[in-house]
Amino acid sequence: MEADNCLYKATEEHITTICFSFAAPAKINPTNARSDMHIEFDLFFKRLQEALGITTQSELANLLQVNRSAVTQAKRTGEVPQRWVWQLSRHLGLNRTWLETGQGPMRPGPDTFATFPKVKARLSAGGGSFETEQAVEGYYSFRRDWLRGKGQPGCMVLMDIMGDSMEPELKEGDTVLVDQNQQEIYAGGMYAMGVEDTVMVKRVEKHPNKLVLLSTNQRYTPIVLQGDEIEAVTCIGRILWVGRELL
Repeated sequence: MEADNCLYKATEEHITTICFSFAAPAKINPTNARSDMHIEFDLFFKRLQEALGITTQSELANLLQVNRSAVTQAKRTGEVPQRWVWQLSRHLGLNRTWLETGQGPMRPGPDTFATFPKVKARLSAGGGSFETEQAVEGYYSFRRDWLRGKGQPGCMVLMDIMGDSMEPELKEGDTVLVDQNQQEIYAGGMYAMGVEDTVMVKRVEKHPNKLVLLSTNQRYTPIVLQGDEIEAVTCIGRILWVGRELL
């Protein structure tokens, strides 16, 4: 499974695949774009490595919701489109001047929290359906000292749970934090898994030539995948945290 798999990819018409990019693209306000500013790609990429921990051009493409070829083209020309700077600044809380020049603070305010998008997509923990929309519901902050050692902040996203197959651990309406960079399966870990056109949350056991998706709710039988069936499965990311509202 490749490290740059993601939850969904939004197009202008509809959601086409189980692929997620960090934030849906926003329309650029021409009054905010400084088209005369030349931004060197290699320095820009090093700053993003420092800020977000990304290591590959594929990860950058996922963050920007562009094709990998667009990033390759930017590296070849050595110039970064202004809309990328605007998008990363707006959605990730990075200082635009710092992104462009490396000058000033990395973020305009205190660097205590990291902010993640909560997307309008629901992970299935039941019969296996999922819903996705292009919009982001909001942004939520976590303390950086808590995140340290948990995973790759630049690849994390929040989503809601559907269904009851993971009760009592996860309930319908819970919000989970998914690290899309953690796709290597460890026995007993809880993961967001893409199976054909379905995204579901399960505990996963990996055996030779066999993958078992386990539900906490005993009313649901394990899903056993073998042989060619395993090739149709994508590990989207590991579940790191769950939040629940008490009504």
